[in-house]
Amino acid sequence: MDARSVVVTGMGALTAIGNNLPAYWEGLKAGVSGAGPITRFDASRFRTRFACELKGFDIGQHMNVKEARRMDPFSHYAIVAADEAIADAGLNFDRLDRNRVGVVVGSGIGGLLTFQEEIGGYFKGDGTPRFSPFFIPKMIIDIAPGHISMKYGLHGPNYSCVSACATSSNCIIDAFLLIQNGLADVVICGGAEAAITEGGVGGFNAAKALSERNDSPQTASRPFDADRDGFVLGEGAGILVLEAYEHAQRRGARLYAQLKGIGMSADAHHITAPHPEGLGASLVMQNVLQHAGLPPEAVDYINVHGTSTPLGDIAETKAIKQVFGDHAYRLSISSTKSMIGHLLGAAGAVEAIACILALQHQTIPPTINHFTADPECDLDYTFNQAVERPVRAAISNTFGFGGHNTSLLFQQIDA
Repeated sequence: MDARSVVVTGMGALTAIGNNLPAYWEGLKAGVSGAGPITRFDASRFRTRFACELKGFDIGQHMNVKEARRMDPFSHYAIVAADEAIADAGLNFDRLDRNRVGVVVGSGIGGLLTFQEEIGGYFKGDGTPRFSPFFIPKMIIDIAPGHISMKYGLHGPNYSCVSACATSSNCIIDAFLLIQNGLADVVICGGAEAAITEGGVGGFNAAKALSERNDSPQTASRPFDADRDGFVLGEGAGILVLEAYEHAQRRGARLYAQLKGIGMSADAHHITAPHPEGLGASLVMQNVLQHAGLPPEAVDYINVHGTSTPLGDIAETKAIKQVFGDHAYRLSISSTKSMIGHLLGAAGAVEAIACILALQHQTIPPTINHFTADPECDLDYTFNQAVERPVRAAISNTFGFGGHNTSLLFQQIDA
């Protein structure tokens, strides 16, 4: 690696199967489902009445009540995961140049609960505008990295990317480019989402995107199963600390993995549906391999987008075959969305973390809830049980409404 190679030195995760990084990994290995009936609001009149909610999360354990009230839950999640990632990386900002530390954290939707409550309150009232002075600052997506930078006094590049479900992967890509181009030495990056609200569930129901398997929430997310009927909405955050290799070496940091390659493409096809032949998905994987300078045979694991939708899973399978040829059948593949649900704008970051942990532990997390084979999905999806195997390089695929495609390639440091 050269001096500006980009390495991962810290991670933080907040998901329906674990409120921190170790718990998240243990849940992934064990194949735990985070899905259950919605407790956040009365969902009895919705077509989907379950989701992957956080369990036992109390923002009061992380900040005072007054401070918490001035933020939407998506910002809560971002800050908590960032705190963990910063501690995990062992960053001591008193010993670093804070002007060279950036924060790039996004959200697919942002402060949906805040928007819903403020607008709903107005229309239920007498018509007199009574909006909180924190309405807009709570709702806007870029406030999450703003809060993180203010908490730690970080003066480097600070902004959000938004590309629907590819958001946090695009944030990671931007962080990579900032470091490689010498604009920052350290970037805290990823995404957060808090869309389990009436508007979130109702909107995705209207788009016919969500599973409606209300009789069995825990088995509702069934990527690559013949009976899949849509995704399960999740929430939480994933944050990574990316760092220039020379900078990480100088401070004696632990190195989890190298972010070796980045890829982006567009389907240019439909507002919600993937290209049926997976053309955008195949292009983004070709791009990440080319950028990494690696042949397809160097990759051992793909954490796929794998949303459990009828069209998406087939399109991604076709794309993998197009790019990897015969090696596609030697790859280990899994969709961790089967356990944590679809975190929308935070999906890419939590799934990138799953890839890095797979490299660290040489273990492939499973795709749970497989019951019926789909003849069009005939690769090794690591169904129902984690598998130990050598993992030298791993790809994380994330695709978003609007045809936004991203791929990240992580490699073992000693590879």
